[in-house]
Amino acid sequence: MTSDAGAARRGAMLHRMYTRVMALAASPYAAWWLALIAFAEASFFPIPPDALLVPMALAKPRKAWRFAAICTAASVAGGALGYLIGFAVFDQLARPILNVYGHGDAYAAFQATFRKYGVWIILVKGLTPIPYKIVTIAAGAARFDFAVFMAASVVTRGARFFIVATLLHFFGDSVRDFIERRLTLVTSAFAVAIVGGFLALKLL
Repeated sequence: MTSDAGAARRGAMLHRMYTRVMALAASPYAAWWLALIAFAEASFFPIPPDALLVPMALAKPRKAWRFAAICTAASVAGGALGYLIGFAVFDQLARPILNVYGHGDAYAAFQATFRKYGVWIILVKGLTPIPYKIVTIAAGAARFDFAVFMAASVVTRGARFFIVATLLHFFGDSVRDFIERRLTLVTSAFAVAIVGGFLALKLL
């Protein structure tokens, strides 16, 4: 099978999964599904919880921050599992997971940068579209300090989900297109602000 054919198959698989995940937003157990997807995405599942968070927050804007809190708690817990996978069973489990979703090359390039910058990578990448499982698995594989990893995960994942929830709470469906197309810009700017704040504290 050629690499293009493999990429096409992965793309079709991810599209089907994404459609099914979005459909869960209408389930009476949507909040539980949201927690499960957020947990799984941080360690092995390919679809981000935003696929559920956005329609759920649009349907119930007063609960948008509650949904963001669910995403944050579950994602951080899932990150701990991703850390364990990278720490204990990288070759047996982590590498196959990354390869199945086509992230093997991205992980190899990311690993060296992670070893150099550590916590700053967690803070920045946790806010951006790069699959968070790459960050959590890399942290475990690098034997990164677990307490620092968890603290940074709370900050970065909380910031990402609460930005989405806040935009949807105040602007509703009118901001949906902006979130889907420009969220990377917003979260990247926020990531720079977070890192700048930590650097400023170190210099005081």
